[in-house]
Amino acid sequence: MLEAMRAATQGWIGRIIMAIVMGFIILSFAIWGIGDIFRGFGANKLAEVGGEEITTDAFRNAYQTELQRVQRQARRAITNEEAKRFGLDRQVLSRLLSEAALNQETHALGLAMSDSEIAKAIANDPSFKGPDGQFDHARFDELLRDNGLNEKAFVRDQRGFYLRHELVDPLTAGLQLPKAMLEAIHRFQAETRSVDFVILPASSAGPVASPSEDELRKYFEDRKLGYSSPEYRSLVTLTLTPESIAKPQNVSDADAQKRYDETKGDKFGSPEKRAIEQIIFPDDAAAKAARDKLDAGASFDDIVKDLGLTLKDVSLGLVTRAQLIDKDAADIAFALPEGAVSAPVKTRFGAALIRVTKIEPSSVKPFAEVADEIKRDIAIERARAEIGRLHDAIEDQRASGKSLVEAAKSAGLEARTIAAVDAAGKDPSGAPVAGLTNGPALLKAAFVSDVGVDNDTLTLPQGGYQWFEVAKIDKARQKTFEEARPEVEKAWRDDETAKLLSAKTVDMSKRLEVGEPLASVAASEGNLEVKHANDVKRSGGKDLPANAVAQMFNVGVGGVGSARLDDGGRLVFRVLDAVVPPIDFADPALVAIGGEVKKTYSDDLLAQYLGALQNEFGVKVNMRALAAATGAADAY
Repeated sequence: MLEAMRAATQGWIGRIIMAIVMGFIILSFAIWGIGDIFRGFGANKLAEVGGEEITTDAFRNAYQTELQRVQRQARRAITNEEAKRFGLDRQVLSRLLSEAALNQETHALGLAMSDSEIAKAIANDPSFKGPDGQFDHARFDELLRDNGLNEKAFVRDQRGFYLRHELVDPLTAGLQLPKAMLEAIHRFQAETRSVDFVILPASSAGPVASPSEDELRKYFEDRKLGYSSPEYRSLVTLTLTPESIAKPQNVSDADAQKRYDETKGDKFGSPEKRAIEQIIFPDDAAAKAARDKLDAGASFDDIVKDLGLTLKDVSLGLVTRAQLIDKDAADIAFALPEGAVSAPVKTRFGAALIRVTKIEPSSVKPFAEVADEIKRDIAIERARAEIGRLHDAIEDQRASGKSLVEAAKSAGLEARTIAAVDAAGKDPSGAPVAGLTNGPALLKAAFVSDVGVDNDTLTLPQGGYQWFEVAKIDKARQKTFEEARPEVEKAWRDDETAKLLSAKTVDMSKRLEVGEPLASVAASEGNLEVKHANDVKRSGGKDLPANAVAQMFNVGVGGVGSARLDDGGRLVFRVLDAVVPPIDFADPALVAIGGEVKKTYSDDLLAQYLGALQNEFGVKVNMRALAAATGAADAY
């Protein structure tokens, strides 16, 4: 086609015709426009508030900055999918829309900020101050560079930030909570109640007749979705750790005795300890004078008292030789007999006199008592050297096509077969599978694998390796009536017992409401013990379940009620009294709660204001551009 057009324009007639055709095309663009590609949102426009655009690049930068902040808080990587589930993209978009609406309003109101004012605000920002407390331009440049900003863009953003705050801060600056609200909060938090109560055990319901077959089947059919069997997997595992292959029986007595002799003082015994007191003197002459007084009949305690000290001031405590910093002082102290005082000693702190008031001799466990422990330790050390060789031998066998059972056998080991385990590590009876080494990691890997898959070797945190094969998969399914019958019958009996107990508590409550004493009602129900609880708050009461406490605050003083207990029993109570302590508006706890409530009010007020602004200016959002900006173009 292009060749034909070029050929047609070689002559003057062809050129005239082509000019007319191109003229019509240009005229049609001028009249009807180019088309949808340039209508509505531009290629880089994600949203628009009034006359202010939010570009895709601006949103993407804000989104990535917020995502990185959340990742730093969580101390882990967060995918776009997770971030979208948290609503991070909508939060960032909402913030940008709010800022755009506020920018429009500040412009409409003619708010402005001079260059000197913005410079002063930035200079006073603590983020940009150096160690001397003054503005540090190098730090300022570094922070901008780290955040991908230049000075001009940052100043522009900060100007908008300060102007927006000039607009919204006055909206909530004078907000005060009514005293009536603070009093209501105080009453809710601080009110205490005293109650009398009795506990009606499940046995008080009396015998429950055995259900008929039809009753059980109907109960099951009405609740069959609650009776299901989770997916179970049969696994073959091989765990290789130093402990699992250690052979203490192969360690000789001679080797164990040698290890005992080398380590008995540190590992199997306690060193000698001495209670030591030490007086430090300003010089050698003062120390010698004190020693002369001792020789003349004075006591160590007298010397301490003459110096204006107490025995606590000179005590070093009950210490080992190794705990004493000064080696010369330690040698002297551990050579003295109990109760003796040394001659003047030169220590790193000055001349001193040392007294030993108590000696605890060292003790060592006999070899016979620790021989098994020593042999086990030696065997584990030797096994660590074998781990690598066994690992390679097992991997070679697996690479040749051998099963895990065969590979283990060739290496002189034995694989374990777990007949059935669910993802939570429980067997079909609901009991945890015993001895499940590396359970969470093993189950996670096993339940994303399949029968016949050659799985990666797991590395154990404590050292060693673990292999596994999925031998069989029993998919999750609904249980049949016959399989679920024991559970169904127990649940039916529990429900029937609860109905009988509920009827009893209703009858007891009616008797209490007409004025019968709780003690009398309790006696008629099998001499139940009447208990009393003081200082019950909405936050809880001693030995009272949360649901019972909630019920106790749902009735007035003198009111009665009941609550079901976790063991199937019931608690019946009467509220005796309610006390609200005098309010202290300066109480830190009340001030903190009031601050939180005030913040909620402020947030609500700002949300309404921002909503009104956005309605006034109009908001348009390109949802496809929003999805593309977060890397999920087909998410909306």
